[in-house]
Amino acid sequence: MLIFPIMRRMLFFLLFCCACATAQWQALETHTTESLRGISAFNQDFVWASGTHGTYLFTQNGGKSWTTGQVPGAEALDFRGVVSFGFDAFLLAAGPGEQSRIYHTTHLGADWVLQFTNQEPKGFLDCMAFFPDQVHGLVVGDPVNGKFQVLRTENAGASWQYADPRKMPAAVPGEGAFAASNSCLTTEGKKNAWFATGGSAARVFRSTDGGKSWKVSATPIVHGPASAGVFSIAFQDSRQGVIAGGDYAKPDSEGPGLAESDNGGKSWRLVNTTKQTYFSAVSFVSAGPGAPRPSRSSWLAVVGASVNAFSKTGLRTWEFFGAEGFNALSAVPEGPVFAAGSGGRISKAGLGQCGAPCQ
Repeated sequence: MLIFPIMRRMLFFLLFCCACATAQWQALETHTTESLRGISAFNQDFVWASGTHGTYLFTQNGGKSWTTGQVPGAEALDFRGVVSFGFDAFLLAAGPGEQSRIYHTTHLGADWVLQFTNQEPKGFLDCMAFFPDQVHGLVVGDPVNGKFQVLRTENAGASWQYADPRKMPAAVPGEGAFAASNSCLTTEGKKNAWFATGGSAARVFRSTDGGKSWKVSATPIVHGPASAGVFSIAFQDSRQGVIAGGDYAKPDSEGPGLAESDNGGKSWRLVNTTKQTYFSAVSFVSAGPGAPRPSRSSWLAVVGASVNAFSKTGLRTWEFFGAEGFNALSAVPEGPVFAAGSGGRISKAGLGQCGAPCQ
């Protein structure tokens, strides 16, 4: 049955904005118990997720029902990242050496093409992101021979090449990236890209030429142990960005976990929240139709091991909700936020006129 645009918006408010008095997640039944660390919402209907034991799953109806599968030959792999373009999706397996791979399907998982296998024994791929044109994409991996590895594609993943390491600043000994939520890397516009690091340093690398060359800046996020640093990065435009992290080994310990930039990642300043804790993923979220607009054009959502938070005031005030933590999240423009976690958990929260996440 066809639904006119105005009627669809009315239905959206009825479904997602009537329970705004109590901010909460709506749990979705996925029929899997695998640990999920990748989630990618293409639109309000098409959402993909990925996880352990070569697992992928997708919905075509906004989470009402899910199709779950395993990539043949990848049963031992951990898919830490997924990028969805509807029927078309990419999976990133993270692990040492040949356990780091890239798979691609154009038919909702009916067939998978292995596009890349890491042949470097010391290599470890962490995060994947595509530019809005869906043709150019990047993958970032941990340092090899003192330099972070960056894979680039200019043909929608048909082939991948390493960026010139001579145009990459040297890594600090003990520095790496986190394959925790497929959000340590982000892109914007035609050629802007950033990735974040942790361990002995918590830094942000930035590129303005599609990942060919990079510059780096320090951040004030907690670091030092191998379990601490920046886990997630998001940019609203070429200048406004947010990073989130902490120490996943001590998720409830106090420490600076959020910072923002207004100059394209050249410098970063701490964001104060009432709970300084570990955050695994952060995302800008477009405000829903009719919702009150903050000083910026987008709100923010952030999730962690034991806390979820939402800001509609440009990082100045936060609403904390939900006792159960998540690993990753993905937001739909003017639509719901989807979050994925351990035990096959996927939940979503809508944005309503109340200005808070609502069931």
